[in-house]
Parts: sequence; C-alpha cells; structure tokens
Amino acid sequence: MKRTRLVAATAVSAITMAMALTACSSDDPAAEGSDDTTTEESAEVEPADITLWVAGGDTPDELRDYLVDTFEAENEGSTLTIEEQDWTDLVPKLTTALPDAENTPDVVEIGNTQSPTFTNAGAFREISPELYEELGGDNLLQSFVEAGSVDGTVYALPYYFGSRYMFYRPDVWKKAGVEVPETLPEFTDAVAQLKTDDMSGFAMGGQDWRNGISWVFANDGELAVKEGDEWTSTLSDPNTVAGLEMWQEVYQTSSNLPSTEKDVAYWDFLNDAEKGGAPEAATIMAPGWARWSIGDLVENDEGEKVRDGMVDDSKYDIFALPGMDGGLAPVFAGGSNMAVSAQSQHPELAENLLRVIYSDEYQTMLAENGLGPANSEFTSVMETDKFGEVTVATAAESKLTPAAPGWAAVEGALVYEELFQKIADGGDVAALAAEYDETITPMLNGQAG
Repeated sequence: MKRTRLVAATAVSAITMAMALTACSSDDPAAEGSDDTTTEESAEVEPADITLWVAGGDTPDELRDYLVDTFEAENEGSTLTIEEQDWTDLVPKLTTALPDAENTPDVVEIGNTQSPTFTNAGAFREISPELYEELGGDNLLQSFVEAGSVDGTVYALPYYFGSRYMFYRPDVWKKAGVEVPETLPEFTDAVAQLKTDDMSGFAMGGQDWRNGISWVFANDGELAVKEGDEWTSTLSDPNTVAGLEMWQEVYQTSSNLPSTEKDVAYWDFLNDAEKGGAPEAATIMAPGWARWSIGDLVENDEGEKVRDGMVDDSKYDIFALPGMDGGLAPVFAGGSNMAVSAQSQHPELAENLLRVIYSDEYQTMLAENGLGPANSEFTSVMETDKFGEVTVATAAESKLTPAAPGWAAVEGALVYEELFQKIADGGDVAALAAEYDETITPMLNGQAG
C-alpha cells in the first residue's frame, strides 16, 4: 500500500507542477484565457473539433446524442466527440492529459470528491461570474460548487447528483416479522435479525467506505476539518469513532460479504436467482439509479431480458436510511462536476458546450433519467414517484467528503478501503482512527503519506 500512496501523491504533485509550468504568470491558478471569457450565448467562434470526457456509463446514450446534435447545430462547422473514461483510472488519465495542450480534453466530467485536487492544482479554466450566473448561478447545487471552487473562484460546476438509500425486499422482511426501522439503532437490530447463512440482512462489503461514512455523518462525526490553511484528519473525534463502531457492528452482524469487497453490484444480491432461488440479500444501500438493475426479468422491445425497475412493490421497495433519533441520516452524496480544461485550445467552444449542458432541456433530461440535475429548479421533475422523492429528500440531507487539495490522493491510494477492511475484521476502532489520522493528514495537504 505504501507504493500506491506514493504513486497517488506523485500524480497530484505532477499535475501541479505541469500546470504551473504551462500557466501564465498570475496569482490565479487557472487565469490563462480567463480574461476573454465569452458570456454571450453560443458566441460565434472559429469552428473546431472539441472533446468531452464523461466518466463511466452514467450518462445515457440518449443524453450523449443530444449533446452532440445540439452542440453541432448551434456551432456550425464544429464537431463534438464524447469519450468515456473508466472511473478506476480517471485520475491518472486526467493527470497526464490535462496539462498537455495538444491532447487535453476540452471539457471533463470528474467525481465531486476528486474535483478539489484538480481545482487547487490549476487544471481547470475559471468560470467567470457572468458565465456562472448564465449557467444557473446560485440555483446550482452549492455543495458541488464549493468542491469545484478555490478561494471563492469557481472552476468546476455540478454535473449531476445521486443520493444513497435503502432498497429492500418487503416480502422477506414481512416473512421474518421485521418492520421498517425509524432510527439508525433500529436499523442495526432489524438487519441483524434478517441475516441467515445464505442471505445477508444488509449486504455491504468490508471496504465500502462510501456507504459506510453515512454512519459517521449520522453520529455528527467528520472525516477532516480545515484549521487555518491546513486540513486535519478527524477520525479520532469521539463522534467519528462512534459512527465507525456502529458501522462495524452493522457489518459484522448483518453482512455475509467478505471484508475485502468494495463497490460491488449490490443490486444483484437483491434480485431472485435466475432459476427461482431466494435473494442473497434482504437489504442493500445504493444510489437511486440502481433501481433499473433491480426487479423481475422482462422482455423489452428489442427482445432482450431486462429488469423491470422494481414495478412489483410487494416484492421490492425503498426507504431512506434513518437518523439516530429519526428523520433522515446524512448520507454521502455521489455525483460529478464538469469543468473546462485550462489548456483547452478552444475555450469559447468548450463554454458553448457548457451552455448546452446547463440548458433547461438538458437539465430536464438528466432528471427524467434519474440523475439529479445540477440546477435545483429541475429537481421537481424527479419527484413524480417515490424514487425521485426519496432521491431529492436524501440529497438535501447529504454530505460530501472534505474539499481538501489532497483528497484525490487519499482516494487514489485506497487508504479508506484499507481502514474500513481493518475495522470490518474487528480491529480496535479508536486505535485504528489514531493511526490513520497520522497517515491521512499530510496527504490531505498534498504531502506524501
């Protein structure tokens, strides 16, 4: 693991150095070209070919086609190429590509937790105040805006959000005589009762910190805080320790998944086995768009077997993770930011693409496809069923990871995966918290761990 940490920290240092060498002389880390930011809609500029990197497969083909068709119609003679990058190697690819003016993508999607590292490194072009207002202004999801800002200057905007909640099998719960919990301690008891040798009461891998930190937030804990100009890891805070201990109990009493598992397709465990077998889990935690991977198998118009999206409410249902004393627990917010590369050779066209992305039409399409729109004026589009209602409600209570310059290095080094596995294996939480505070604090501030 030490070698991995060094590689992650070196990657962040590399992009910082590269951007410093290519940027113009300025106190603004992404000032090059920012003085001539175009604010008129679809400004007339020299035609060119630009590239958009999207991360993973969350942006449906229908939305990608709309971006290409609309951009090219509004920018005569220009073309848009969309390239999909895997989440697993997005940070190294961005680290290599963004400083290279000849090969940089013009616009990039980046995870909201990765955004602070690249904004602090000067990798993105400034979003002028005028353009920010044009694209949605304060109606944009502010926690994501903050993750893409440095000292009040905006470099990356929200793309879409997703919140996590519980998908469960009410038929299994009812048969076991277990009620949907109203508090987090009740949840622990309920899913423990549901566990059998062949079925997890609550399926969660031991390394799954992205779901697990919801227990930290629910106990009023924090992963890190900023003190002056420095970030400090706060795993040893009593509230954080309490949350980690509660997560440890939930994992050990309700999940059959190995402690080495992370980011698995939990929805597969909720579905019946194809030959009529029982589900492998009574409950899972996943983003709202997991719905489309859950349900009975049906045949679509192309004759393909697909899941029906939980049409049968008697068999599949959802509820929000409850808080310690009721209400909603603050879950970790998933989602992405969108930014223009500071080295883009076609920044005006890149900004015209942003105008398409933040248009009323595209924001509506995001919401209709179960992706939380960046602009809050369009969240109501999602609230036409219980899935949208729970997504919006839980997102309103959600939290992000620390907006520290080195957070991408922490993620890239799999430090939290390592910590959570040790906790899942029964390690002393307080002792592990103190140990990992020493490792994480320097990484948060851009130093090797």
